[in-house]
Amino acid sequence: MDIADDDRIKHRQIHFRDLHPERNDARTAAEFLDGVDGVLHTDAVTPLRLDLTYDLTLTCLEEIEEALDELGLHLDNSMVYRIRRALHYYTEDTFRENCGCKQGESNCTRRVFAKRYQTLQHGCRDHRPEHWRRYL
Repeated sequence: MDIADDDRIKHRQIHFRDLHPERNDARTAAEFLDGVDGVLHTDAVTPLRLDLTYDLTLTCLEEIEEALDELGLHLDNSMVYRIRRALHYYTEDTFRENCGCKQGESNCTRRVFAKRYQTLQHGCRDHRPEHWRRYL
């Protein structure tokens, strides 16, 4: 099925809450999403607003925002943004179902985020083989 780029490529804005004045959640989210399959462009316009372009056949706004929430970033949950978000979730989910792009397939963004998290350097990892860990 051939899908037009206007229907497939989505341009969205993600707004964050200003809980901490020194935080720059939009830049953090842009750096995190740059290497993700399906995300075509990210731009931190302000510290609290991220402009995002992504391919709907590979990922959707709901998956992206869930990953940002798991990352510890605080999305703006005022009434206007919740209604807008629900409308985007519904239309994108309907479009993906009609195109046959179901969640949980090989192009699922959760696997990309999990793989990216595993490759990040952080102190929560013991690099010794499993059989060496049991002897200590």
